[in-house]
Amino acid sequence: MASFELLGFGPTGWGALLIGATLMTLAVTAAALAIGAVVGTAVTAAKLSSRVPLKILGNAYTTVFRGVPELLIIYLIYFGGSSVVTAFGKMLGYDGFLGLPSFLAGSLAVGLISAAYQAEVYRGAYLAIATGEIEAALAIGMPRAGRLRRIIMPQVCRFAIPGLGNVWQLSLKDSALISVTGLAELMRTSQVAAGSTRQYFLFFIAGGCLYLLLTSFSDQVFNWFERRANRSMPTATIGKA
Repeated sequence: MASFELLGFGPTGWGALLIGATLMTLAVTAAALAIGAVVGTAVTAAKLSSRVPLKILGNAYTTVFRGVPELLIIYLIYFGGSSVVTAFGKMLGYDGFLGLPSFLAGSLAVGLISAAYQAEVYRGAYLAIATGEIEAALAIGMPRAGRLRRIIMPQVCRFAIPGLGNVWQLSLKDSALISVTGLAELMRTSQVAAGSTRQYFLFFIAGGCLYLLLTSFSDQVFNWFERRANRSMPTATIGKA
């Protein structure tokens, strides 16, 4: 009964805080995915560019952000960014310490990590487009903006959905590392609840179940988007002449 009370919504329960922390985890992941989409698109354009310097920069970005530990990047953004903001504040006459908000620093760090993986997803989706479609558009004189809007973007979005689902799951788990910044997301709240009640097994299992609930629900959402994006595509027939 004590376990139900601790996980409940009563005066001694942590249920409301865990639910709020779960929503915070979703908010951080969604913000990170949006940041990653913007940066990842730019990195993809660089990697696909015919200009060698841009291609080198794009490849360097994906190599660094996929090769360096995620926790190190979070430390660099949070503590390094706070140092930069503090130095800038001193230039303006403020002597105190200025720290980056935990939500902003965490979303930015996970978003930059996500961008490296999204860039590879978008690059693969672009390369999956049939070259004949682009050649046909060029043959009829379709402008670049028209090719991008009517041919490239719709198909890149469709081909990228499965990969983006994996990136979302990765960012969802990476958000647990933001607990080092003090943000009250799911991992941090589970740690605080476990330390306050000495019920480590109970709250870490509860946190794990909430993460599994988020990932399972996310799988269903991305599967729905994939089915909807492919509903107009012809299905392969096996065993038919």
